Amino acid sequence: MNDSAVVGDRRTGRAAGATVIAAFGGLLFGYDTGIISTALLYLGPEFGLSDQAKEVVVASLLVGAIIGVASGGSIMDRVGRRRTLLAVAALFLAGAVVSGTAATLTVLLAARVVLGIAIGAASVAVPAYIAEIAPAERRGRLVSVNQLMISSGILASYITGYALSDARAWRWMLAAAALPALAMLVTLPMLPESPRWLLSKGRETEARALLARGRASAEVEAEVAEITAAMHAENRYSFRDLLGSRFRPGIVLGVGVAATNQLVGVNAVTYYTPTLLTGSGFGSSAAILSSVGLGIANVVFTLAGLMLVDRIGRRPLVLGGTGLVVLSLVVIGAVYAFTDLHGVWAVVLLSFLMIYQASFAASLGLAMWLVNSEVFPTEIRGKAGSAGLATHWVLNLLISVTVLTTINAITPSGLFWLYAVFGGLGLLFLHRRLPETRGRTLEQVDAELNGTGPSAQRSPVAH
Repeated sequence: MNDSAVVGDRRTGRAAGATVIAAFGGLLFGYDTGIISTALLYLGPEFGLSDQAKEVVVASLLVGAIIGVASGGSIMDRVGRRRTLLAVAALFLAGAVVSGTAATLTVLLAARVVLGIAIGAASVAVPAYIAEIAPAERRGRLVSVNQLMISSGILASYITGYALSDARAWRWMLAAAALPALAMLVTLPMLPESPRWLLSKGRETEARALLARGRASAEVEAEVAEITAAMHAENRYSFRDLLGSRFRPGIVLGVGVAATNQLVGVNAVTYYTPTLLTGSGFGSSAAILSSVGLGIANVVFTLAGLMLVDRIGRRPLVLGGTGLVVLSLVVIGAVYAFTDLHGVWAVVLLSFLMIYQASFAASLGLAMWLVNSEVFPTEIRGKAGSAGLATHWVLNLLISVTVLTTINAITPSGLFWLYAVFGGLGLLFLHRRLPETRGRTLEQVDAELNGTGPSAQRSPVAH
């Protein structure tokens, strides 16, 4: 093996190690999002919660997440990526401990808002840090580790909830997140700061020394020049510029994908599956175990989507998966409407919930992050991507505070059919607007979105 190959392997190994540590933020994101689905079964009797109060408990996390998303970017730019991640880990730790020991509903809600702030900030800081420390040729794969860790965190929350369900130990369910939060807090100081942030603060000597750990001197100079040029390009545009006709097609697509991602009701399933199933006659253990099955499907098909996305392309995967999501919602609604949910019909319901979760994970679950990373020119990607992220969290909040009240108003079948209608509209939107980005440069994708590229005449994009 030659020297350059050895240097490249060391650089990739360092980046992979840093990615795993930073992506504990994604693991905690998933865990704290998912654990409430099981804990809610026991929080209700503990605090005497109505359906509306249960929705408030779920939504409190998302209120915090919106705050975290809104403030995370500016904090990250002010104090650095690593310090932001340290603060995120500390918030995760404090929120887990306080929520697990909460004596009153008010304290529990406050702790969940803190956890939400950590989740929102993590959703901004973790992908940004990984993208900035990863070698260019490994960037896509390493950034995708965060999505895999989110799915793994959700699965871990379901397994933990099932393991503690017989004891009705909701406090331990919530407090268990303190362990990965502590591990993240202890290991983060070993990580380097982002070279990009160092350069943005004029600390060029430190940035060069950091880059030189895994690169030849010529590569260091080239990367410094590339990062500097990209920062200058980003500074040319404000958020107001994003509203102009030049960038509007990409913004519309990014927001549309994020909206479809949420409006098919995935977080109704994530937050409320045990509640829905116990309300339909399932025992608590069976309902929680069913959630574990959904969590496994989520992880397995997230991995499958990551392996397929570069083989068959983004567009076939997203459109095909979204179609299956809509079909599953229609069938689930029909099972609720026309059967007694016993015997074979209970198996049919659970089977189509699994198909729904698997289809979502391999399509819309990935599309939310892929589209926002691939349809914007480099110089506006950070600012433009925030529009999709804001849409994601606001709709997540709206879904979380309406699930149980909507069921009471229009029945479970009405709820799933409503999500199917939203999904169908989203599928039509994506069929018209979503370009294929596999193997194409950002400039080629941007040209197609604006109707100026060589493929504009045959593009699926409509304006």
